[in-house]
Amino acid sequence: MTGRPRHLVFGASGYIGTHLVGRLLEQDVTLRVSSRNPAVLEGRGWDGVEVVGADVLDPASLGPALADVDVAYYLVHSMAAGRDFGRLDLTAAANFADAAAAAGVGRIVYLGGLVPEDAASEHIVSRRDTGQVLRAGPVPVTEVRAGVIVGPGSAAFEVMRDLVFHLPVMLTPRWVRAVSPPIALDNLLEYLVRVPELEETAGGIYDAAGPEYLSYEAMMRELAAVAGRRPPLIISVPVLTPRLSALWLRFVTAVPTNVARALIEGLKHDFSADDAALRRLVPQRLLGFREAVEAAFEAERNHTVQARWTEGAFTMRNRRIDYAYYAKRASGSALSRAAPATIWKVLSGIGGDNRYYYLNSLWTLREALDWVVGGPGLKRGRRHPQELRVGDRVDSWTVLGIEPERRLTLSFGMKAPGAGVLELEMVPESEGYTRVTATAYWHPAGVWGLMYWLSLEPAHKVIFDGLTREICRRAEEEERGTKGGAAV
Repeated sequence: MTGRPRHLVFGASGYIGTHLVGRLLEQDVTLRVSSRNPAVLEGRGWDGVEVVGADVLDPASLGPALADVDVAYYLVHSMAAGRDFGRLDLTAAANFADAAAAAGVGRIVYLGGLVPEDAASEHIVSRRDTGQVLRAGPVPVTEVRAGVIVGPGSAAFEVMRDLVFHLPVMLTPRWVRAVSPPIALDNLLEYLVRVPELEETAGGIYDAAGPEYLSYEAMMRELAAVAGRRPPLIISVPVLTPRLSALWLRFVTAVPTNVARALIEGLKHDFSADDAALRRLVPQRLLGFREAVEAAFEAERNHTVQARWTEGAFTMRNRRIDYAYYAKRASGSALSRAAPATIWKVLSGIGGDNRYYYLNSLWTLREALDWVVGGPGLKRGRRHPQELRVGDRVDSWTVLGIEPERRLTLSFGMKAPGAGVLELEMVPESEGYTRVTATAYWHPAGVWGLMYWLSLEPAHKVIFDGLTREICRRAEEEERGTKGGAAV
C-alpha cells in the first residue's frame, strides 16, 4: 500500500473510462481498472495500473474489484445489449451498490445524462434511474450529468460525424432542431477527476455543460465547417419520428446500432443544464462546440486518442477523419486441442503459397476484382514462408502487429471505400483447448463504404468460420503426423 487513495474505474474499456484512466494516471492516486474482458485492458499498455476482471451482472465477481477502494467510478451502461437494456442497467446498479457497501468504498462517482422534465425514452430514464439505485445504498454517490460529449468515440459525436460525411442531403425529423449544451470531452474529464476530491460533492447531483446551446442541425453544420466539408442540406420532415429514424441507422452510421438507436430516440427533447454549482466547485475554461470539435480532430491527428488499435485508432482508419471511428465487424471461431505453438505455426503461415486455407476461390475472385480496378490484388507473396515481422507484406496485406501464440493483425490493402483490419487471435480455454478467432474490422468511408460492408457481411461469417476450422484441423493433423513419425 502506498498511502495514496485507490481509485477504481469500473467500465474502463468504454469510451469515457478509457479517457478517464489517462487523466487519472496524471494524478497522485493508486489506480485499478476493471472490465468484463481484462485482456482488452491489458492491451492498453497502462503502466502501474492494476487490471481486474469483473462483470456487474455477476455479483460474486465484484468483491476483488472493489476491495480497498476509496473512489469508484461507475461508467457502465447496457445500451449495446438492445431490448430490455433498462432493466439490465438497474440490476447492474443494485449489484454494484451492494458490493461497494460490503467493500467499504468511500465514494461512488457516476456519470449519468441530462434529464428533461418530460423524459420518456428508455435511454434517458435508465440513466436517471441508475443514479437513484446507486444512491439507495449507503455509499455516498456523486452524480455528474452530461448531454452530448464532443470527442472521438463519443456515440453522439460519431453519429453526427457519420451523418455529415456520409449524407450530403439529409431528410430529418423535427428533432434535428432540438437544442442541447454540448460539452467538450476534456472539460467533462476535468469535472470527473475533481469532484471526488471535494467533500461537499458527496451525495450531490451536478449538471455538466458547455458554454452554449445548439441544435443538432447547428452542431452538424459546425462539424462540417471544421472538417472542411460543404454543410449538408438538411430537410426537416414532420412525419419522420426518432423511432423511424432509428430504423435506417445501420445504413448511415458505423456506431453500434443499438447504441445509436437508443440515443436518437431520446433526441426529441430539448436538453437544459443548470451547471452553475459545478462551475463554481471546479472552475475551468469551457470550450465552445467549434473549439471542442477542433480539439477532437487534433487529438486524432496527434495520436492522443486512447482507443483499441483495431477500433478507433487513427492509423487503422488510414489517418482519415472522414472514415468512421467505430468499426463494423464480423468474426468466426473454432476450437483446437493442438499445442499453441503448432496452431501459431499454421496461423502465421497464412497467405503466399499457403493461400487462405478455405474457399480460396473466393479470395482469388476478390483479388482479381481489385486488380481490374488498379489495386494490388494479384501481387501475391511473402518475405518468408513462415516468419513474419511488423511491416511485412502478405500478398496485399500489411502486418501491423504480432504477438506470438496470441494475435496477428493485418491491414487490408486492396481498393475499397474504407479501411480494414483482419485480426487472427488465439485464446486458451479450459481442458487444454485453444479458441482461434478471425475478426474483420471495417471503418466505412461514407455510404458506399457501408454498402460495401453490408454486401459482404453474410459471406464473412462463412469464410471466417471455415478459415479458423481449417487452421485448427491442420494444426491437429500436423501434430498427429509428428507423433506418428516419432512412433515409427
